[in-house]
Amino acid sequence: MSKPESHRYRVGYALEPKKVRSFILNSLVDYANQRGIDLIQIDPTRSLIEQGPFDCIIHKLYGEDWKKQLDEFSATHPKAVIIDRPDLIERLHNRESMLEVVNQIKITLENGTVGIPKQLVIQESKTLADANAIEELGLNFPLIAKPLDADGGPNSHNLSLVFDQSGLKTLSFPVVLQEFVNHGGVIFKIYVAGQRITCVKRKSLPDIPEEKQKTMTGALPFSRVSNGAVQGNSHNKEDDIAQKNIEKAEMPPENLIEGLAKALKEAMGLNLFNFDVIRDTRDPTRYLVIDVNYFPGYAKLPTYESFFTNFLCDIAHLKTA
Repeated sequence: MSKPESHRYRVGYALEPKKVRSFILNSLVDYANQRGIDLIQIDPTRSLIEQGPFDCIIHKLYGEDWKKQLDEFSATHPKAVIIDRPDLIERLHNRESMLEVVNQIKITLENGTVGIPKQLVIQESKTLADANAIEELGLNFPLIAKPLDADGGPNSHNLSLVFDQSGLKTLSFPVVLQEFVNHGGVIFKIYVAGQRITCVKRKSLPDIPEEKQKTMTGALPFSRVSNGAVQGNSHNKEDDIAQKNIEKAEMPPENLIEGLAKALKEAMGLNLFNFDVIRDTRDPTRYLVIDVNYFPGYAKLPTYESFFTNFLCDIAHLKTA
């Protein structure tokens, strides 16, 4: 039975239509409703002050107009909780600044180390024109090439694996070049919603044997990087290998997951994000953070309804405590 109207907590959500369709599912709306939370869609083309009332706003919209809307709403409704501040979210729109915070945080681990892969931002193609440019920059092939902007735009997900100098000629600039690290074909995706933290295993790029690294040329988009591409396996065998890799992979230590999530949350000042972690196959105690995303696809989590609703209940409790 849902709670009486007078005790209900009103959460407005301002999201792109695609995000609404993937995240605001009936199962979430119903679960939140049973916990006394009403999820109310915000129309960003209308005055935010004229909508509501809202006890809390969650959002994934950008631009000066939206920031102005939030500022005006906060000035008029100072007790309303805004999740999260746009200026703090913007840090994650740049693949250089998003990982800088990992090197700034301090966590103590008895059974592992945490860092980021070696990476550089290259602004212009001429920087890489010399045949020995990569070596002189302190990097080694293969490299992962990522657009500098990670703002969700059409080009922000165009990642590729670069094997040699000829592959560099296919890139668009500015670009982030990140050293590829073999990691067993498994990535650990750690989701954070306030104090709520969970970790899941997902398929990742396959390992590339050293002999293959020396013979492969050019560049491959991530969509074409597979066990078949780098090891010559059939599609069915490729799927079997990927599944076995995921099944046998041990989760990172709990203190690493919890410690890293809490440290990143505090350092970034954000509530809704996830980050991707890989484990170096050459040194299983070495963990690397390779990506951080704001307001990720929580609906991909099993029982995401309770995970996210519990976060909203935490916010409601803090507001009324």
